[in-house]
Amino acid sequence: MATRARKDKRPTPYDRGMSIAFLKGHGTQNDFVIVPDPDNAVQLSPSAVAVLCDRRAGLGGDGLLHVVRSAAHPEAAHMAGEAEWFMDYRNGDGSVAEMCGNGVRVFAHYLQRAGHVEAGDLAVATRGGVKRVHIDKSGDITVSMGKAVLPEDRATVTVGEHSWPTYNVNMGNPHAVAFVDDLDQAGDLFTAPATAPAGVYPEGVNVEFVVDRGERHVAMRVHERGVGETRSCGTGACAVAVATARRDGLDPARTGSPVTYTIDLPGGRLAITERADGEIEMTGPAVIVAEGEISSEWFETLDA
Repeated sequence: MATRARKDKRPTPYDRGMSIAFLKGHGTQNDFVIVPDPDNAVQLSPSAVAVLCDRRAGLGGDGLLHVVRSAAHPEAAHMAGEAEWFMDYRNGDGSVAEMCGNGVRVFAHYLQRAGHVEAGDLAVATRGGVKRVHIDKSGDITVSMGKAVLPEDRATVTVGEHSWPTYNVNMGNPHAVAFVDDLDQAGDLFTAPATAPAGVYPEGVNVEFVVDRGERHVAMRVHERGVGETRSCGTGACAVAVATARRDGLDPARTGSPVTYTIDLPGGRLAITERADGEIEMTGPAVIVAEGEISSEWFETLDA
C-alpha cells in the first residue's frame, strides 16, 4: 500500500505490525466501539472510524469513544484541571461530535472497569464542556445533561394521515415531541416525519413520539435527524421528560421541587430528573459486551 507523508506523527492503524485494543459497549442499546488511548498516541482517521462502526465491514456501533487523558489532547487540555479524562467522541460516519449522553455513561463505565476511577462522582471532559457523572454502586450511571430551552415557536408533525402538535425542546440539539395514542402511528421512522412550518426547524429536527404508560411513566420512539429510528436517544429522552412535565403542568423552576419521569425506549429504560435549578439528570445502565484487539492488517485495504 502506498504511504503518504503526514504532519501527525502519531501511529495509525495503517502502521504495519501495530494492534489497537478495543472494547464494545452500549447504553440502552445505543452502542459504541471503545478505543482506550490514554496518551493520545493513536490517530484514527474518519474513514477508519467509519469502517470500525460499520455493522458489516467492521465491529459495528452508533459511534466511537476514544478514551484520552485531557492533558494529552489539544482540544481538552484546557479542561484537564477539572476533568482528567476526555471523551473524544466520533459519530458512526467518522465525523467529530460534541457529546453523546448514552456514550458518557458507557465511557464512565469503562473508566471504572479499567480501574481509572471508582464508584462515586467524576467529571468527564467533552467538546460540549465538562459533564458531571455519578457512578452508583448499583451500576447505574447518572449524567448531568445541562438545561433545556423551550423555544416559543411550535410546529406540527405529520405521519401519513395523522398530524399532532409538538412541544419544541432544545437540549443543545432540537427536538419536536408529539403525544400520540399508539406508538405504531409513528410509522417506520426510516425517513424524517414532516414538520410544519418549515422555518421552525431550519436544520432539521429529532422527532419523539410518546405514549403514557402510568403516573410519570411514558414510552417513546424517536427519529434522529440524519439517522432514522434509533434504539435509544439520551437527549431525546430528556426532551420527552421536559415536554411531558409541561403537559402535566409541572415546572420545577416554579415549584422548587424536582420532577422525575421513567422513559421506556426500544433499547431499555432511563430515568430523567429535572431539578429546580433547571439541570437535567439522566440515569441508566451501561454495559461492556466484549474486548479484543484490531490488527493493522485489517486496515491495509483502506485509503489512509
